[in-house]
Amino acid sequence: MEQIKLGDVSVTRVWEYFGSVEMTPDTFFPESPKEVWDDSAPWLTPHFLDSETNIVNTAIQTWLLRSGGRTILVDTGVGNHKDRPYAPVWNRLETGFLANLARVGVAPEDVDIVINTHLHIDHVGWNTYLDGRQWVPTFPNATYLMPKDDFDFWNPENGHKPLLGRGNQNVFEDSVAPVHQAGRTLLWENSHQIDVGLRLDAAPGHTPGSSVLTLTSGTDRAVFVGDMLHSPVQIIEPDSNSCFCEDPVGARATRRKVLGWAADNNALVIPAHLGGHGAAEVAREGDKFAIKGWAPFAPYTEQA
Repeated sequence: MEQIKLGDVSVTRVWEYFGSVEMTPDTFFPESPKEVWDDSAPWLTPHFLDSETNIVNTAIQTWLLRSGGRTILVDTGVGNHKDRPYAPVWNRLETGFLANLARVGVAPEDVDIVINTHLHIDHVGWNTYLDGRQWVPTFPNATYLMPKDDFDFWNPENGHKPLLGRGNQNVFEDSVAPVHQAGRTLLWENSHQIDVGLRLDAAPGHTPGSSVLTLTSGTDRAVFVGDMLHSPVQIIEPDSNSCFCEDPVGARATRRKVLGWAADNNALVIPAHLGGHGAAEVAREGDKFAIKGWAPFAPYTEQA
């Protein structure tokens, strides 16, 4: 199954990449206890961890929402032909993402809204495609919703010094600026109501402008959390940040706040990068959280 219904909203998982990120757990999640990974290895393998190599596996995927007659994409992955000299896993990637989108009935011109939960390398790539020698918006009729705080932070003209160093090099220039120059962006702050059941809220920490998308339809609830989580280990150890969090204190606070809301409201937590079943329901367990159940999406069975 690649699609579920949450109230009146359909949610479809569109694959770009699944496989190694070429990092061990202690590199990717330096604050997480080693014993948690050791104890969890049986259920983390193979969707979240390659136990033979001790390398973390991740998914790059876009969440396609159909809500109120509109077609909405949540995050746009890595993209093709992108020059990423300081991120070799993603450098000049070639995938069939647009063909995968077509398989679920969506052509680029059908997309009404693109949501970038934040502006990291693996969330904005398909914002643009290479047309001859120019980067142009992939989704020509869409409004691209970008958090203004991230737009300002990653704009090289503003001279910020990110934790990633050069890891996000070229991303603003080839995947953000062309969309803005084409007049397709809406830069929002604090919160943004998309429709009666979809709302964006600032959730800073991972980046200054990181955001979450909350879905409320009928009795169903979900929250699309971007990179608030990269691994289910961060559900059971919510104070464990990834090595990419710009504000570690803020990232931990955001993670606890959002997971707490999800547990109290029986909401499905939908991160950007989980392999396996892609999303989970959570419950409070003391001052931490537990995985109550998985979403019914089919696990990926191939690596790319």
